[in-house]
Parts: sequence; structure tokens; C-alpha cells
Amino acid sequence: MSLSSSDVKRIAHLARIEVSDEEVEETLKKLSGILGLIEQMQAVDTTGIAPMSHSQEVNQRLREDVVTKTNQRELFQSLAPSVEDGLYLVPKVIE
Repeated sequence: MSLSSSDVKRIAHLARIEVSDEEVEETLKKLSGILGLIEQMQAVDTTGIAPMSHSQEVNQRLREDVVTKTNQRELFQSLAPSVEDGLYLVPKVIE
């Protein structure tokens, strides 16, 4: 896919990027190179290759799911100024 200078200006406008007239040619070369690389990658035959979620076979080391902290709900609610049915009561802020 080949781009023109007007294409670069339009893309820059859509991306809300200011590209001066001097930068258009350099940007055109860079974008053309990127699009050429994408075309090369799309030309590779990938039939029979399973999709991967990661480039390496990495396993996540997981820790055991065990409780490490004790339940201190009763202690914390005993320190609260106002509690009802296990809920903290706070003053009404919005009328």
C-alpha cells in the first residue's frame, strides 16, 4: 500500500498531530516502511500454527490460597462510635 503526502496530512489531522510541510516527506517514509513491514508479515504462511497468548511457555507461580489474617471485625466495630446490625453508621451528608 503506497501513501501520498495528502494521505499523511489527512492521517495527521485525524490523529490531531501537527505535521509541518517539511516533516511530511520524512513521515511518509516512516509510515511506508511500517506498512511495508506489515505487508511482509501478512505474507507469511501461518497455516497449522496454533495461536499463542505469550511468546514463551511461561507458567505463573501461584501461592496457596490460605487465610493469613484473622477476622478482627468485632474489635474494629467495638471501637466505632455507632454500629447497628454489623454495619457502621455515619452521619447523613446529603439531604
